[in-house]
Amino acid sequence: MAACMEKKRNSDEQEWILEPLCFPEQPATDIGTNSSSHHDMEVVTCVLCSHSATLLEKDRLLKHLVLEHKLVIADVKLIADFPKYMQYWKNRISEQPITDFCSVIKTNSQGPVEKQEHYFLLCDVLPEDRVLREHLQQKRLEEILEQQQRERDDDSFQRICMFCNDQFTGNRSSLLNHMAREHSFSVGLPDNIVYCVEFLDHLQSKLDNLQCLYCEKTFRDKTTLKDHMRKKQHRRINGNNREYDRFYIINYLELGKTWEEVQSEDDREMVEDEDDDWSDWQAHPVCAVCLFCEQQSESMDKIYTHMEETHRFDLHKLKTELNLRFYQQVKLVNYIRREIHQCRCYGCQEKFGSKAEVIRHVMDAGHVMQLPETSTWDQPQYYFPTYENDALLCALSDSESESEHTGPWGDVPVIAEDISNLRALKQTSVLNHLLKNTDSSS
Repeated sequence: MAACMEKKRNSDEQEWILEPLCFPEQPATDIGTNSSSHHDMEVVTCVLCSHSATLLEKDRLLKHLVLEHKLVIADVKLIADFPKYMQYWKNRISEQPITDFCSVIKTNSQGPVEKQEHYFLLCDVLPEDRVLREHLQQKRLEEILEQQQRERDDDSFQRICMFCNDQFTGNRSSLLNHMAREHSFSVGLPDNIVYCVEFLDHLQSKLDNLQCLYCEKTFRDKTTLKDHMRKKQHRRINGNNREYDRFYIINYLELGKTWEEVQSEDDREMVEDEDDDWSDWQAHPVCAVCLFCEQQSESMDKIYTHMEETHRFDLHKLKTELNLRFYQQVKLVNYIRREIHQCRCYGCQEKFGSKAEVIRHVMDAGHVMQLPETSTWDQPQYYFPTYENDALLCALSDSESESEHTGPWGDVPVIAEDISNLRALKQTSVLNHLLKNTDSSS
């Protein structure tokens, strides 16, 4: 029995979603041992017990906090020095109750008391937490600037160009300028880069593995790779690949902002004096993705039709039959998204090995329109989107249910703020009826 419980526990840990997902879904990639450094092996201790893990296993520690202590730390990726952050709060929580620092969130608030749970949220809404995060950010920026200055002053740099056999010694800028001038490969100004040797090692490793630096496709040999990068003009790095962020000073400047956000602010300051001209504005339509497959469309009606015809799932019918309000629809969509992502049937809770298997089961078993008890999915945690860019949530509406189900207050007149007919207001006022009743009783 204990072994069975442990197996279920491990399964729950693997299925735990710590942050919103994003369309299109990308398969998880394993972190190789080559990417770990001395900093990654630093040990981090839980703020509430003696459990510890290396910085490389940070996600495992975060799962431990949620599962064992019901503690959630917000915006972990914005914490500049996670080990020091954890050590600080370990000391503070040992001095005072955790409720002095955390917001308390009650789940299943409408259900039985025995099924209710209290979670603790530690975030920068607390002034002390905000000050700590800013202090760690400032400290890291100072360390990065010191590191950059050491690299600028270092004359012992020695390296061979990754595109030719020329060797460069002295300052790193000579190699970077050479690659930009002779090979049209620019990674930016040398003074904007930090951890330059590690950066070049990373790029060299990709080329050694026959991987294009821009589109990141793998080729069969070096000749094919070089021809591809030359013809497709892919002699540049992929700006959307976040593994490069740590090599650019701009990403350390402001707490919680990427280089794109900082750059966009600079661009807005440059053009703020110019007249606004929206003549060339082009709207970028957002595509909604089917609940059960990768089908997507800019038209919400087409997605609804696709789900009805292909998967026999009618969201409008469920909304009408269950009288779902807007936020209940939000919870239901997020619940179904999460269950399917975790390869589990949302109707019977049976677990499968892949998403394809669970979709096949849902169709064959007739569980498409079979929902569990409302208390299972009508929970506060499903207010938060499973996929942060889920356009289907934006298309939900309760206008039909409002018009068809007036509820117990359907006969009560609704008075607009700007009504000018005060006589009509007096005649239909509830107070008027109360006064009449009072007069008759007296």
